[in-house]
Amino acid sequence: MRVFDTRSRKKRELVTIEEGKVSLYACGITPYSPSHIGHARQAISFDIIVRWLRRSGFEVSFITNFTDVDDKIIAAANEEGVDFLEVANRNIGEYFESMDSLNVIRADAYPRVTETIPEIIEMIETLIDKGHAYLAEDGVYFEIDTAPEKYGQLTGQTLEMVRSGAGGRVDKTGSGKRDHRDFALWKMAKADEPFWESPWGEGRPGWHIECSAMSLKHLGERFDIHGGGSDLIFPHHEAEIFQSECCLGHDPVVQYWIHNGMINIDGEKMSKSLGNFWTISDALESVDPLVLRYTLINAPYRQPVDFNQVMIDDSENHHNRLLSCYGEGLSRHGNGTWGGFPELVDAAKRLEEGMNDDFNTRVALVEVQAVAKWLRGLLHSNGDERGISGAVGWISEFAGDVLGLLPTDEEILARMESHEGVKGEIAPKVEGLLGERGDARKAKDWARADEIRDELSEMGVVVEDGPDGVTWRIE
Repeated sequence: MRVFDTRSRKKRELVTIEEGKVSLYACGITPYSPSHIGHARQAISFDIIVRWLRRSGFEVSFITNFTDVDDKIIAAANEEGVDFLEVANRNIGEYFESMDSLNVIRADAYPRVTETIPEIIEMIETLIDKGHAYLAEDGVYFEIDTAPEKYGQLTGQTLEMVRSGAGGRVDKTGSGKRDHRDFALWKMAKADEPFWESPWGEGRPGWHIECSAMSLKHLGERFDIHGGGSDLIFPHHEAEIFQSECCLGHDPVVQYWIHNGMINIDGEKMSKSLGNFWTISDALESVDPLVLRYTLINAPYRQPVDFNQVMIDDSENHHNRLLSCYGEGLSRHGNGTWGGFPELVDAAKRLEEGMNDDFNTRVALVEVQAVAKWLRGLLHSNGDERGISGAVGWISEFAGDVLGLLPTDEEILARMESHEGVKGEIAPKVEGLLGERGDARKAKDWARADEIRDELSEMGVVVEDGPDGVTWRIE
């Protein structure tokens, strides 16, 4: 299994600290507002990584956090006139609802900043004692010049080169800083802000120290994988390397750094200022959750995703066809073993090779689509029952267990029963329209043929023209 490591900027064989076990930490959300589809992309990416690692025989400890105190959370709480945790807890609850609908398996733990204050304070004390941090009038800062060799280990660039691309998240020069490159570990309390007691006075943690403390608390002084969105590479994850390695006195603390690509909307970066910002709830008003999941894994996790209506429609079509043939095969012949069928064995091998090459979900989807097509062929020709059952089992394992694209079998069978009832009611009308469409196509009256197809589409009927003739199904 090969993993692209941001630190070495190349794919590396996955060799874990403890044989057969993987420790993985992914930076989670700051719950100041409802989660957006960028959060969905990251959560689904790491969900599939964890699923594949477990399917490959690893025992996985997966941790992701909530930054439940932050400037934006405090600002939202002050605007509403409520406690900051009320804002954080509300948005965390909404996040879990969204993740459940997207079929994201829960992490092993979700540490919060507010529950990790003692560990954060202890870590800052160690950094001060070792000469890597200093107290100023407005807080405690990490001093970059105490470990200059660690700068740029993820970006491969100097601070001056990456400053313009830091998204405004680099600390600006403050009254207490010795150098503009230093970053805050502890912020002294301001009026109307939550605070905790510390050896340096009332205050709260800086952004970067939080994930260092939470990851080390839950996974130990060395762990295998640290992940997050590519927007966190600088400055957040660079700062974590400084803090964790200087605190513990050894490197590397993290063996592999992995980052998922961002979401673009119709070719532009998703942004509230551009008016193209989609919350997960917004998306799910018009897109089935598992169709959204399909859309977001249609590119390998490291690549940006261009989220647009064409991509959604294409994913919806593929996903509906997958559920249709899977449901029909399941209801007719059940879920069987696939090992004896060369077509399925070869598809599994290609999928496994793709997933073992840095978790390439695009390769996996191509194989899922190929097996679904093979299954449809067997169903339409009343082919080998064992082959149908084996294909159902293959799809259950790879499209379901690995990629998380299937509802439960009970839900699928209920869907099939509902569709069969509707199909029986409208079949005479549909067959009549298909006959008219066939006549129009023979007469090369393409406009009339398209009109009929649109009419069928409005009825929820999907028409598929294949080498064996025309078939139709309920969407």
